[in-house]
Amino acid sequence: MRQNLISLASGTLFGAGLAISGMIDPARVRAFLDVTGAWDPTLAFVMAGAILPMAIAWFVVRRRPTPIAAEQFHTPATSPIDRRLIGGAALFGIGWGIVGLCPGPAIAGLAIQPLPALVFIAAMALGVAVHRFAFTSRRSA
Repeated sequence: MRQNLISLASGTLFGAGLAISGMIDPARVRAFLDVTGAWDPTLAFVMAGAILPMAIAWFVVRRRPTPIAAEQFHTPATSPIDRRLIGGAALFGIGWGIVGLCPGPAIAGLAIQPLPALVFIAAMALGVAVHRFAFTSRRSA
């Protein structure tokens, strides 16, 4: 129960930060990505502001034997940079640039602009399903 409450509070704080910073506004995101036109550097400050607490969190994680609200840390494993990673990152970036949304802001956007966010989330879910189907078929063959 404690873990769920901490997760809810963290997600709510994250979503509020996305809303307050303007990251759920596709026009602002596209303006940030338009470095040759009317560039809006606001989101660079948002990202820089996120790097500091994350760096502190990683510093703390490395020094603690166990997390506060779990039995063990669940840190991501490192993997080599390969074609799938580069292709996925490129596809994500292209989609982000075209639509002006990525998964976190889209979910937060459900509270402010439900219809556009829902269309994006439905398309994202379809993409995830197609990816899982394509790669599950290859692995089992």
